[in-house]
Amino acid sequence: MDTRRNEQTGGQSRVGVNAQDGTTPRRASGASRRNAPLAPGGVVGDGRYRLLAQFGIDERAGAHLWRARDGQLRRDVALTMLVGDPADTAAAAVARRTLERAAHAGKFNHAGVARVLDVLSLGNGISSGEGMLGIVVAEWTKGSDLVDLVNNQPIEPGAAARMVAGLTEAVEQAHQSGLVLGLDHPQRLRITPEGRLRLAFPGPLPEATLRDDVKALGGLLYLLLTGKWALPEGPSAIQSAPRSPSGRVVPPRSLQSEVPAELSSLAVRTIEDGGHGGIRTTAAILRVLDQAAEAQERTQLIKTVGATAAPVEDEGDGVWTTSKPPKDAARRRKLAIGLTVVVVAAVGILAWLGMMAISFFQDDPSSGGPPVNVADPTSQQAPPPGEAPAPEPPAAGGEPVKAASVKVYNPEGEGDSPARAENAIDGDPATVWKTDAYKQQFPGLKPGVGLIAEFESDVTVGKVRIDSGTAGTAVEIRVADDDNPQLDSTQVVGNGEITGPQTEIALQTPAQGRHILVWITKLAGEGDQHESEIAEITYLP
Repeated sequence: MDTRRNEQTGGQSRVGVNAQDGTTPRRASGASRRNAPLAPGGVVGDGRYRLLAQFGIDERAGAHLWRARDGQLRRDVALTMLVGDPADTAAAAVARRTLERAAHAGKFNHAGVARVLDVLSLGNGISSGEGMLGIVVAEWTKGSDLVDLVNNQPIEPGAAARMVAGLTEAVEQAHQSGLVLGLDHPQRLRITPEGRLRLAFPGPLPEATLRDDVKALGGLLYLLLTGKWALPEGPSAIQSAPRSPSGRVVPPRSLQSEVPAELSSLAVRTIEDGGHGGIRTTAAILRVLDQAAEAQERTQLIKTVGATAAPVEDEGDGVWTTSKPPKDAARRRKLAIGLTVVVVAAVGILAWLGMMAISFFQDDPSSGGPPVNVADPTSQQAPPPGEAPAPEPPAAGGEPVKAASVKVYNPEGEGDSPARAENAIDGDPATVWKTDAYKQQFPGLKPGVGLIAEFESDVTVGKVRIDSGTAGTAVEIRVADDDNPQLDSTQVVGNGEITGPQTEIALQTPAQGRHILVWITKLAGEGDQHESEIAEITYLP
């Protein structure tokens, strides 16, 4: 912490706690301003700080957030003023704890956190008539107000990921030093001229924990992506995030379709407590944010390849330019190979179509074999030589059980093509339900996703047949008590991996119930492309 010398008199400035040696420095002289109004032009801190503009109120701590002018050192500062009655012993005790934590944080140095300069308390920089219990003085952060920024429009997902990633690094370093920053109020943060998130008004609440900082990162990501605040007790200047009937936060992707599934899931899993697959560490947040930012950069590069090379000025101070892609022999070689494969495939398709047309016009109806009586189930035409016989219909008592309805089951909220869920039970293998495309395999990003079917009454199912074109998809068959259960409350009765166009999964024991969940635990694909589809689900006794 900066113990600062008075540049005009050479005397020591008023500091509630000296972070270097723990002593209480001598209180500087100055006219005591009683009942100083909290309005622009008012003065606090025994007349040293003149208030310039208010940037918010953290109602939880009675903390008023102001920009002020230090009259002694002639510079702007950020004031977190704990307003309250000095006679209220409980409030005074809470304020003392906040000031102690702020003083401790004064030793922390990171670009993502404004440096604490002074911590003033009653009798040490604050007179009893000022109506305050303490003031945390920090260096002023130039830039933009976060609330104003998100109120205009949500931030582009790639930029939001980069902004939260920078702040996450600050949180990780602070936690390694045993410090809680107290990020869980959006008016305490600002955007620097470089576009970085910064904690501008330090002063963590007495009860704030490391987990609260992590949840705050999820809340800030949600705010940047949607313009809405998903944590409790947010400022009135920002709308609260909507919630589902079960009380869960609606994923950002449901509010803004352009939000990538990875970022949407990350925000929700970081905010919500408990449950399977929650994110509780900064390291996990950074991994997902880095992947999302890289994916966004690749997408942006593809979009700009065809753009003109002329510079385009934006509304800010900078000029963004695009340049011609570098000459890359390896890239050209890959492109040539890809085009060759496409041409060969096209020629093959055309040849096949030609053969089919010739076969159609050369067929002789009289040579089609004996007539078949479709009313007589015993009169079946034998398959041509070399072909396997057609599958026999289910025996009596083995008819498939028809589901009344099906919907996407996602503990993280909505998503993964809910409008196409009915394709999985419509009897038409040509219509499919697909998961979202993920850059990371389950359960790294989320525990899974699935389809939960509801029957008109309790049924008995002995095996489940899945038509799918995405081999490598791993599924579990679960029985649930209702159509929106907690995953931990469902019972696993079978599992398997999709290996071909049609896969049957025999259950350990016949399952009885009204709700059956096909839960995908592993997606098809590899690298950073993971996606699965289900064309049809058949429930067999």
